[in-house]
Amino acid sequence: MNILFVCTGNTCRSAMAAALFNKIATEKNLDVRIESAGLFALDGEPASNEAIIAMKRYGIDLLGHHAQTINTELIEKSDLILTMTKAHKMVLEQAAKGKVFTLCEYAGLDGDIADPYGSDVEEYEKCADMLNNALSKVAEKLGNN
Repeated sequence: MNILFVCTGNTCRSAMAAALFNKIATEKNLDVRIESAGLFALDGEPASNEAIIAMKRYGIDLLGHHAQTINTELIEKSDLILTMTKAHKMVLEQAAKGKVFTLCEYAGLDGDIADPYGSDVEEYEKCADMLNNALSKVAEKLGNN
């Protein structure tokens, strides 16, 4: 299964979500391919310093991350697209009918994953913890299918 995580700039939330889910999927032996993209990403941008620091707590190195803008090819090759907010989902629904959900919605949770961009490391760590919680539920769901 090809899973695409989407946020705004692909330097924080979707990058962290992809890295965290890659770790979870490996631990649970899920057969998934994971990518991330941003609706308004600047191609090639690195992950934010705060995201890199927040991921170190999970034993994940985000230094090699390079942002990419979402495009038709990414949408078409994805089986499941998980967005960070309802607004992201609304932008993609037309192009990705039936395969786009907010991360929280797919995980059976309420709300959105708030953007920590411009905040301190503590906010990024809270975001990472929220992502990890939701992604654990997604892994359970996919493991039961």
